[in-house]
Amino acid sequence: MRIYPWPGQSALANALAPALADLDARTAALALHAFPDGETLVEVEPPAAGGDALIACTLDHPDARTVPLLLAARTLRELGAARVGLVAPYLAYMRQDRRFRPGQALSARGYAALLAAHFDGLVTVDPHLHRIRDLAEVYPIPVRVVHAAPALAAWIRDHVRDPLVIGPDGESAQWAADVAARAAAPLIVLNKQRLGDADVRVSVPDLARWPGRTPVLIDDIISSGRTAAAALAHLRAAGTLPPVCVAVHGLFAGDAYHELLEAGAARVVTTTSVAHAAAQIDIGALIAAGVRDLWRAPDAANPEIRP
Repeated sequence: MRIYPWPGQSALANALAPALADLDARTAALALHAFPDGETLVEVEPPAAGGDALIACTLDHPDARTVPLLLAARTLRELGAARVGLVAPYLAYMRQDRRFRPGQALSARGYAALLAAHFDGLVTVDPHLHRIRDLAEVYPIPVRVVHAAPALAAWIRDHVRDPLVIGPDGESAQWAADVAARAAAPLIVLNKQRLGDADVRVSVPDLARWPGRTPVLIDDIISSGRTAAAALAHLRAAGTLPPVCVAVHGLFAGDAYHELLEAGAARVVTTTSVAHAAAQIDIGALIAAGVRDLWRAPDAANPEIRP
């Protein structure tokens, strides 16, 4: 196996290669050159003859990455790769899974069709599912979904004294309960109403039952940060200890990271699924387990990868 890190994402490939030594994995070069007209030249180190290729590319900023990514996959196959896989810790275009108005694109299914046409398998971390119950409903290729809940819980246990886990909404209550149970912490869940892309209203249940606890706001994605900022305002008004924000994927649109700190967060921490100063929770071993499972049994049912 040859692992091709996307430019700027070598840390993920460097973590995967030694963990996949049993698959004879090593990193290989993938380079991009931007032409003045906006097109991209993709150049890859040829794969081992008849061997497998794995591109490690998390998909924040997907519009800029997708065309070069598909060209890279096609090129590896043309150069002799037997199978071409994708490790995308953050998987884009999962939000639009239905038509809310006539004429809207079903982006989740359309993007899945693009990737599936070029890759033989996909490993991702906690995709942002809404009405889609299982990623296999939209991805017709073998998929392994890695769950970061064990890593989030371990970080909370090690870094937060007397935590009170606060889940983002009822839709995510089961996931938040899993994190809380693993962290041996009580759980409450926000009541959230989303009015627009950047307009969110939340209410926090009564905190009187948990005096002296450190609130830990958890979510799968921090993008605009509006949900967390609204919750931080409520917690500040309630006089709690300085809260901590923990998320799987840190997209941090605009200046969201610093806005959360200014809103009262003592710390903002995410997994390493997207490169950022906040990315402190390593999930390389979990992703490697997903890759190994996919490569050894690609036709098996899509399991949930947990330690």
